[in-house]
Formats: sequence, structure tokens, C-alpha cells
Amino acid sequence: MDRLIIRFATCARAAGLMVSQAEVMDTLTHLALVDVTDPQAFHRVLRANFAKSRRDQPRFDHLFHLFFHEFREDAGLSKDLLAPEAARLARELAKEFPDDPAFKAALDFMAGDPLAFLEKLRALETDGDRPAMAMGGNLGQVARRLEMMLAAGKVKDGLLRRLGENPDNLPWQTRRELEEHFLSRLDAARRLISGEDRPLEAGAEARSAYEKRLGEIGERSFVSLTPKEVAEMREVIDQLVRKLKDLASLRYSRQKRGVLDVKKTLRKSGRYLGVPMELVRRNKPPKKGKIVTLCDVSGSVWSAARFMLNMLYSLQECFTRVRSYVFVAGLAEVTGIFEDNEISRAIDKVLAEAELEYGAPTDYGATFRQFSRNHMEVLNKKTTLIIIGDGRSNYLNPELRLLEEMREKCRRVIWLNPEAKGFWYSGDSEMRAFETRVNEVRPCQNLNQLTDFIQDLIL
Repeated sequence: MDRLIIRFATCARAAGLMVSQAEVMDTLTHLALVDVTDPQAFHRVLRANFAKSRRDQPRFDHLFHLFFHEFREDAGLSKDLLAPEAARLARELAKEFPDDPAFKAALDFMAGDPLAFLEKLRALETDGDRPAMAMGGNLGQVARRLEMMLAAGKVKDGLLRRLGENPDNLPWQTRRELEEHFLSRLDAARRLISGEDRPLEAGAEARSAYEKRLGEIGERSFVSLTPKEVAEMREVIDQLVRKLKDLASLRYSRQKRGVLDVKKTLRKSGRYLGVPMELVRRNKPPKKGKIVTLCDVSGSVWSAARFMLNMLYSLQECFTRVRSYVFVAGLAEVTGIFEDNEISRAIDKVLAEAELEYGAPTDYGATFRQFSRNHMEVLNKKTTLIIIGDGRSNYLNPELRLLEEMREKCRRVIWLNPEAKGFWYSGDSEMRAFETRVNEVRPCQNLNQLTDFIQDLIL
């Protein structure tokens, strides 16, 4: 087992994953605590130690399948007879092109050692990431990819030729199994070189159907979700939150590098006769904004507001602080409920414990007056104020002047409207007036629109 994990770690490094010796040792320790004959447990232990982030997980999963299924030395072969015979054929064929590294890498791949082949593929991917300097600048990569294709073809022809030269030396069943084994390896090599995906398997088809289902839920209006779809929506939001956290942490880590400090760099260059061998950068802490939300909890608006609050509080580390207020005809702060309770429980407690008259008609003017009187100090130039509501104030005074004052005190005001855009300017809606007093108005009818907004907010 130890040798197998070490070989897999070597292949993972060749494929571009950052795997340290300590992580290999941790993997071996963790494998001793689980049943290694359980495929799911074995895969999860290796994935937890080798995949550093969600961006690395697809590459790890693909490499895991190749190494433990397609690259296995005993895949489709009997260890006692066929594996030694395959190794003998590979040794004989290696003598035909001793100075061709591409041929040697392809031959090792066919014989069950993918390391050299993966290193060549990794070199091709690295070249592909570089911008072309002139027209036709990527022809070198195309030529090397073609070279590997031709090498794989030569290996196939050579192996099949040697299998057919001495039909009496091997039983027909052995020759057939060896031929099927080499052809399957060749098919895997061609897919890797050309960048094609593996043919869909049952699990892949299930994942495809699941992703299609997620896309359908993302387009469903919040007000039309069934209780079952609300539960599914929460699972989707958990996945989106993890992905957004990874993206945000990457952005912040890049920001920490800071700009070049010219004075300190020149001062240190005195050690090297004026040559700036050491670059000094200014520490630049990541800038995190402060979020204040005003959420209408009447009728269909609450359907969208609860999902937005869920995502904001799940991403709290991306902001300095999140403060939340809910309103109908008055205002109530619910920040403490979200800070003291788990997200899903806090969402349920808001309606139960917030001191509001839920039967009263929505009054945006009264809400702005109460906020201006009691909470205006929470706004400053680092604050993003998010108002989520349909803008229907039941023909009451919308207090546009107070909304302008709120916009002047904070960094920006964003209005999210969960109502269909075709109804924004009808009836008792004040959206035509509100949108001229805020920095941005966005529709927020479904999860896809909400996700786009949250992503723009934190990135």
C-alpha cells in the first residue's frame, strides 16, 4: 500500500498537483483508520489530502480514475501470466527506438507506468497557458502533441506486430486479452493527448442529470418553489458558498502581495552593488466592506430575502460585518438572531421573534424615517447598503429625501427587486423614483440572479 500511494503522489505531482511529503505521510496514517477496501472511503482520504481547493478537485478525480482504473498494471490482466508477458513485450519493443523520449514515455504508459507520459502532458498544458507572441505561435505545441500521438501509434503497431509474429508462443486467449489491454491503454493515451473527456459512465450520467436539475432550480422563481425544492436550494447554496469562499480567499491572498516599495528595494540593493536582487513590497491588507441590509418581509419579497441573508451570513468572513434589518411598516434589527443561531434556524426565528406588524401595509417611508432616526450612524463610506423589496409603498410617502441622505452617507446603495421587471412601474410601485436615488437596481427573482449579485459583491 505504501508504495502504491507514493507512486500515486509522484504521478499527482507530475500532473500539476502540489503534494508534499508530509501530506503523503498523513495519507498513510489516515488510511490505517479506514477500510481501504471501501472505494468511497479510499477516494475521500486521498482527495482530502491531495486536493488543496475546489479548483484542484476535478483534476484529482480525473487522475484518481486514470491511475487506479485505467493505469493499473493488472487492469484486465492476470497477474500470474499476462502482466509478465506484457512487460516482456515492452522491453523488446523499447530496443527499436532507444533514443526517442516520446516513444519511451508512450511505451511506459502502455506498460503501466504513466509518470513520464504525465510529465510530457503537463509540459504541453504549461505551454498552452502562455500567450502566443505572434501568428502561428502555438505551432510548437501542436507539433509536440502530434509527436506524442505518432509515438503512441508506433507503440500500438509494434506491440500488435509482436503479438502476431509468434502465434504459437501464446495461447489465442492470452493474445486476445493482451491485445484488448493495449488497445484500451492506447485509447486512454489518445484521450489524454487530445484533451477529450472519458466516455460517460453511469456515475457521470447521474452527475450530468444532477447538474441539469441544479440549473433548473436556479432559474425557478423564489415564490414558486415547493418545500422540497427549498431544501434542495439550501444544498445548492451551501455548495455555492464554499466555491465563493475559495475564490474570495484567492483574491485576498493575491492582494496581500502589495505594490513594489521602491525606497526599501533600492536600500537593499546596496548589498549587491546597486543591483535590485531583492524586491520589497508594501503590505497591503485585503479590503473588506461592511454590509447593511434592509429586507422587506412581506409576502413574496421574503422568499428572496431569506436566501440572500443565508448567503450573506455564510460569507461573513468576506466582510467586516453584516448588519440586517427587516421591515413592513416599521423596522426591526435581526443581526443578533443571525449571530447567535445557525443560519437555517435563524431564518425561521426572524419571522417569529422580530417585533413587526406583519398585517400592516408596507410603508417604505416609515421604514426610512425610523432607520434615519435610530440607525443612521451604522452607515459610513465603507458601507454597502442593500435594500431588497418590490418598491410598493401602498401610495404612502416614500420619503425619497431620506433615501438620498442614506446614499450620501454610505459607499453605495443597491436595490434588489424580486418582482418581475415588467411590473416595476405599475400600480403603487415607487421603483421609478427609487431607482434614481440609488446607485444600482438589480432583479432578484431566482438563485442564478442572486448568485451573480453576491459574486459581484465579494469579488
